Order: sequence, then structure tokens, then C-alpha cells
Amino acid sequence: MAYNNDRARRNRDEEASEFTEKVVSLNRVSKTVKGGRVQKFSALCVVGDGKGRVGYGLGKAGEVSEAIRKGLEDAKKNIVNITMYGDTIPHEVIGEFGAGRVLLKPAPEGTGVIAGGAVRAVVEAAGIKNIRTKCLRSNNPANVVAATMEGLKSLRDAAEVAAVRGKSASEILR
Repeated sequence: MAYNNDRARRNRDEEASEFTEKVVSLNRVSKTVKGGRVQKFSALCVVGDGKGRVGYGLGKAGEVSEAIRKGLEDAKKNIVNITMYGDTIPHEVIGEFGAGRVLLKPAPEGTGVIAGGAVRAVVEAAGIKNIRTKCLRSNNPANVVAATMEGLKSLRDAAEVAAVRGKSASEILR
């Protein structure tokens, strides 16, 4: 016998979520079996708090809403902190994942987010307000999102660089 657990689920959803949730891509895939075609869906989702924490996840299911829910749960499990310099990034970086390469460059105040769809979702969820980006190779959303995340994870601020070099942060910033 199947039980209806909608009430418990509704209570969890009603709690104000601290994260912004975005569906980057929704893909319908089909598998041909003896009885015909079986349709399934995959959803690539990004979550972030707008203060330097962001994550992404992939959910697959037979229904769109279930795939999105699974993707968002996976994204919340994979949240990482990124280094920010005001409302931009501290330095230029190229993120790589598979065939995807993404160039991320800091931008001055007032520039805004200059980015394509998949990169824009990650950058806005992280809370970055001024940045210039360019997808260099693949435009596959899954690889582009992963490459963007790799680039953002590799960012270091002056204090981290100074600690590695055995200097002070003010010496590095000169």
C-alpha cells in the first residue's frame, strides 16, 4: 500500500530557503526497448546563497518535477565556498572540465554579469555582480557549469597567496 507523504514534504518546502535555485538545462532522453521508447528526463540545477556559496547537481527521473527535485538535492550536497573580492573575483582564471573551458575575468563596478546561460546561472547564484566570462571550447551545459565551478574553486585571495609565499598580504598587493 502506498502512503501519501505530501504533508511532510510540504512542511519542508514551506521553510524559507536560504538558497536561490535555478534549472540550467532540462533534457529529455529516450531509450528504445522491446515495447517501444521509454522517456526520461535529466535536470542540471544550480543553487547558491548569493554570498559566495554555490553548488550544482544533476537529477534524472521519469518525470520533470522529480528530476528537478533530485538535481536540487544533489546541488545542495555539493555546495562550496568561493573567494570573492568585493562583488567580483580576485583574479583572472580559466576553469577546465572535460572539453569545457571557461575564462573568468574580474570586472570593475558597473560592468554587470557578462556571461552565457550556463555560466550566468552559476555566477549569479554565487552572488558575483561584476564579471566577464567566455566559453572557450565546449558549450555543453553540463561541462560548462562544471568548468565554471572548477574555475571559481581555484580562486585565491591575497592572504592565501601571501601565506604560501611567506610574505604579508600588503606586499603581494603592491
